[in-house]
Amino acid sequence: MKHMSPTAERGFSLVELIVVIVLIGIIGGIFAMQVLPAIRAYLAVGQRAALTGQADTALRRIVADVRRAVPNSLRVSGNQCLELVPGSDGGRYRSDQDYSTATASGDFLSNDPTPRTAFHVLTPWNKQPVTGDRIVIGNQNPNDVHSGINVGTVDSAALSTDPAMGVYRIGLTSAGLRAPDNYTGARFMVVPGNEQTVAYVCNINAGTLHRITYPSLSLAPRCAASGSAALVATGVTACNFVFTANQGATQQSGFVQLQLTLSGKGESVPLTLGAHVDNTP
Repeated sequence: MKHMSPTAERGFSLVELIVVIVLIGIIGGIFAMQVLPAIRAYLAVGQRAALTGQADTALRRIVADVRRAVPNSLRVSGNQCLELVPGSDGGRYRSDQDYSTATASGDFLSNDPTPRTAFHVLTPWNKQPVTGDRIVIGNQNPNDVHSGINVGTVDSAALSTDPAMGVYRIGLTSAGLRAPDNYTGARFMVVPGNEQTVAYVCNINAGTLHRITYPSLSLAPRCAASGSAALVATGVTACNFVFTANQGATQQSGFVQLQLTLSGKGESVPLTLGAHVDNTP
């Protein structure tokens, strides 16, 4: 029988195995020290990008409502609550009768003392008003529209039976509506009846930003989640809303500045967005 030589039968000794393990550990440690910061940086960039996207979406949601708001309806309570009256459509109304015929005709709105309960619309609309929607004319300041001044309630809206007088005809409830004194713009805005007030409210303690809607107008600010609240952002650690009305005879453009800071997983992202506000009624 052939015997194996001692050299052929020799394997790894315990010392050699320990040396190999130590070397592998050292190499792995060096590799981890080089790669781990890059991995952490990659994850941090991803987290910051996610926070930035969420903050940007939230602020642009606010700006979208600001741009469709009734003129001069924005108001800020403290610096963490922004309220407005949203518009769903608008147009021009007939401001006087048609005197081109022997018999003057046409439903219209004017600043006559007696409110009128119907008027013809001279322009097409994108979204037809429905019963319960509100009509706002010539709003000059937030207190007026939020307390229901120069605001009427839609009773009916349909195509005009006399196209020569207007494209549509809107009927109002018995309270009627009149144009404000000295207002000649002949423009109106429609406010959804089920969403007459919108408030964006930050709650730093809870880390949330909510969009709250109310089916009514209110002179007193409402900055609590007592209406229908939709969550807009989480992880809110700072919030600041600033609005400059900039009203005047020749300057009717306000400006709103929105600042929002979101934090999460050790990262924090501050974002600021501004928008011009058309305050011409």
